[in-house]
Amino acid sequence: QVQLVESGGGLVQPGGSLRLSCAASGSIFGITFVAWYRQAPGKQRELVATYSSRGSSDYIGTVKGRFIISRDNAKNTVFLQMNSLKPEDTAVYYCRLGEQWGQGTQVTVSS
Repeated sequence: QVQLVESGGGLVQPGGSLRLSCAASGSIFGITFVAWYRQAPGKQRELVATYSSRGSSDYIGTVKGRFIISRDNAKNTVFLQMNSLKPEDTAVYYCRLGEQWGQGTQVTVSS
């Protein structure tokens, strides 16, 4: 059972970029379900992006074209590149690999 540590969150101005990382304590090679979720204050956690074992990705409509999910099996790390950030992207972001969840990292988009 791998442990996940997220990093890369912070405060950014609208239009800016951040790259979130989710580092696993062990190999992620065999993990087929890889995803990022987010939870804004007062809202339910929502699925933001998924990365399939075949290398295809999918996104919710509000981030499509701005966010990119990727994985590096050699580094046991999953990434979420977030561009053209908007205030409504403000949330705690969580990675999920299989049934394991990261602890969350805060992303705040504000001027």
